[in-house]
Amino acid sequence: MDIELRPGERIDDLQRCGYGIIQNKDGFCFGMDAVLLSGFARVKPGEKVLDLGTGTGIIPILLEAKTEGRHFTGLEIQKVSADMARRSVKLNDLTEKISIAEGDIKEAVSIFGRASFDVVTSNPPYMTGNHGLTNPELPKAIARHEVLCTLEDVVGQAAALLKENGRFYMVHRPFRLAEIMNVMSRYHLEPKRMRLVYPFIDREPNMVLLEGLKGGRSRITVEKPLIVYREPGVYTDEIYDIYGY
Repeated sequence: MDIELRPGERIDDLQRCGYGIIQNKDGFCFGMDAVLLSGFARVKPGEKVLDLGTGTGIIPILLEAKTEGRHFTGLEIQKVSADMARRSVKLNDLTEKISIAEGDIKEAVSIFGRASFDVVTSNPPYMTGNHGLTNPELPKAIARHEVLCTLEDVVGQAAALLKENGRFYMVHRPFRLAEIMNVMSRYHLEPKRMRLVYPFIDREPNMVLLEGLKGGRSRITVEKPLIVYREPGVYTDEIYDIYGY
């Protein structure tokens, strides 16, 4: 399908179902964290999924390729990113399976209604506040720092958007793990699965993948570590499998 590309844009191959995604080399491009989240999240046949802060739509597109969910929605506040996401959906002929909404995460419940989804995912900003930012309005700053929303905004909205026993999936940084667990529990999203991601087997973890169950009881499974690189520049077999190579 012919899709108009804006200046600076390119189409990247997602290695899944022949899908591609439109990205701008001068903007915020998706990273490994989004891909790993799409491999960690579990979507059952017929379920409705919402991705909070979807950026250019990478997580809904990958989840559509990997699961049998009924419908996937992405919510994005930045107009340029939402436009790229919509064109990527059209590029892959997925307009009947994926919808992109433009709006604020803090208003997600007002946009979609309470208890509207079976699964909510998010790859939220990792860094608190805007310390050290010269321009907090830049797309990369908004994606990486809690400029427009906080961890509590994301978790609180996810909890309200989920049906009872619905599942929340998030990728974040381990240095905020205690805070994350506390916030999830306060909003009755009981942490049920956790997986730490290590760049190399002998390094500290730099990502954490979490699943929370709405209304679940207190019991968490800590899964085996996910190692990214076997050696510099060479992924482990599991990473190749997640990417679809």
